[in-house]
Amino acid sequence: MLYPASLPTFHREPATGDLAVFVRWFWIPEWDIEPGRTSRQHLIGFPACNLVVEDTVTGISGPTTRASHRDLTGKGWAVGALLRPAAVPALVEDVSLLRDAYREVELPELSAAVRTAMNAKGPGDDRRGAAVAVFTEWLLSRMGSPSDEALLANRMVETAETNPSVQHVADLAAHLHLSTRSVQRLATKYVGVSPASLIRRRRLQEAAEKLRHDPSLDLAALAHEFGYADHAHLTNDFRTNLGFTPSNYRKSLSDG
Repeated sequence: MLYPASLPTFHREPATGDLAVFVRWFWIPEWDIEPGRTSRQHLIGFPACNLVVEDTVTGISGPTTRASHRDLTGKGWAVGALLRPAAVPALVEDVSLLRDAYREVELPELSAAVRTAMNAKGPGDDRRGAAVAVFTEWLLSRMGSPSDEALLANRMVETAETNPSVQHVADLAAHLHLSTRSVQRLATKYVGVSPASLIRRRRLQEAAEKLRHDPSLDLAALAHEFGYADHAHLTNDFRTNLGFTPSNYRKSLSDG
């Protein structure tokens, strides 16, 4: 989230047990916006698919290559599962076709079970816990056992997103003991974006978080920290992927 102070009520529940190889976590926003008002949620999405159940629609959103937003109105909720690469083949025929896209899907059993849980009376923790439980049960019934290749795809994404020494695709390939071509093929099949995009997104997310916590940071030093040749290259990546510059983002944080 680029502006977490404007979030609706937001809960994140970890995926546990056998499901953890397929799902990173469940995320559950709930909102109740005053009539006539709108809450715009800005975010840098993960380069991953999400399976999302809402009160009136169920869909799969694909990996993102740019910032996006959603305008919330009225009262509502969503229960989403942030999928790991190993889950993709069971749910998506060609993940590259879902890049920066959302597709409604007909999953009546899952949709009905999650909606029954979320719309029940009772404490919020109970409703959310019940929704995650039925979502977990449905996913496990669809997933089967992950292949060695699927587990390798999980490792590829985790490495690209968490290892600061991985600055280029060649670094990622060396870390996984694969050829660059093999890494690119894994990313195409299981993620839907290039391995270079995975690395770039991590750097942008980390840079945005650094600025959010300390808007006084020197931008040239920030660029160097995240492996950019100079301030101009960091600014170009911000503008291309997020639609604004680091300077404008910093100013918006202080204005807000």
